Amino acid sequence: MPVTYWTEHVWLDGRVASGVAVDVADGHVSAVRDGVPAPPPGAEVLRGLTLPGLANAHSHAFHRALRGFVQAGGGDFWTWREQMYRVAERLTPDTYYALARAAYAEMALAGITCVGEFHYLHHAPGGTPYDDPNAMGHALTAAAADAGVRITLLDTCYLSAGFGQPPTPPQRRFSDGTAERWAARASELKADGNTRLGAAVHSVRAVPAEELETVALWAADRHLPLHVHLSEQPAENDACQTAHGRTPTELLADHGVLGPRTVAVHATHLTDADIAALGGSATGVCMCPTTERDLADGIGPAVALQRAGSPLSLGSDSHAVVDLFEEARAMELDERLRTRTRGHWTAAGLLHAATEAGHDALGWPDAGRIAVGRLADFTTVALDSVRTAGPPPRLAAETAVYAASGADVRHTVVGGRHVVRDGVHTTVPETAAALAAAVSAVTG
Repeated sequence: MPVTYWTEHVWLDGRVASGVAVDVADGHVSAVRDGVPAPPPGAEVLRGLTLPGLANAHSHAFHRALRGFVQAGGGDFWTWREQMYRVAERLTPDTYYALARAAYAEMALAGITCVGEFHYLHHAPGGTPYDDPNAMGHALTAAAADAGVRITLLDTCYLSAGFGQPPTPPQRRFSDGTAERWAARASELKADGNTRLGAAVHSVRAVPAEELETVALWAADRHLPLHVHLSEQPAENDACQTAHGRTPTELLADHGVLGPRTVAVHATHLTDADIAALGGSATGVCMCPTTERDLADGIGPAVALQRAGSPLSLGSDSHAVVDLFEEARAMELDERLRTRTRGHWTAAGLLHAATEAGHDALGWPDAGRIAVGRLADFTTVALDSVRTAGPPPRLAAETAVYAASGADVRHTVVGGRHVVRDGVHTTVPETAAALAAAVSAVTG
């Protein structure tokens, strides 16, 4: 049914416009009418700053169960990983659905309308396939649909514990044995109106070099996104040099993994040659600042990557925080700490990473902008909260990026219908209780 949304202030093509009516039909924007000072009769009113829906380009839904349990104490990425494996071992398709549905509802409450799920938890403990070999993937896509967010299921090839090492017992449920068997299982997945598909190489340590091309060709043949964890840890770089005499980026380039449909996640510890190879091939990079700082990974060379030609997107990864505004400003603020200079990105540039670039990275080029013909996915941020009150509307983009949080999201609209209205999820109204129950089921 056609509907009109009247926006008090809206982000249109890199500028803040005020008094704009957005007409929606069949889930798409059918008209954008500027200069409408008051709501037309019957229009849905969106007060605050309305943005294109936010795209969370890198998610591991089951990591949401780790929040609070892994923040105390010392250690590093590798000690954190052992705690993550213990949660992974306890999940079933049913408990994964419940946890993911609640996690995705939390994302919708934070203004996220599309998520890229980097999915490698495929089989039962021990590695035995379920009767439905894609039961865990289907749990995720059902969870996203029921939480009202779009999903790109990035089915992930994960075959080894390290260079030349078989999977450890917790990793056996991640592995299909070979890339060919991974491809056979992934080929059974189907897209639908809420779900698009992609592929992922977990990392160069988890997919042997001779198997990389199989994954890359599977994605290329289907014109699907291909994502890969890249150089998150110096130990991975060192092990790759020992095994292959190459950096992980060079190894991926050798086997046809890089390119404009590929997104490298993290890309934290790179050489100058790595940066040139990623940018020169137009390989995208997804930065996940809240996870990278939580795990003590380091600060990636985002400015240099963008200058070299890599489009930047953002992800919440381990969900230590689910807040794309925080991810956006953290990219700038972390760079300020590293360089002791300010102003590496404009607010418009950071919003682009959180919206249009993120959707492009996930294979949704028809989303990410409020424009005629685009999917009617948008989110409205309050400009009168204790965090955002004060600045004039002309600074609303700067206010959203540098002051707002997910708690300031007032409305989230997906396909022209409210998923979040007045700060309440319309189909998962008790999201906090759902999260508490789902986390308890896999940690208690």
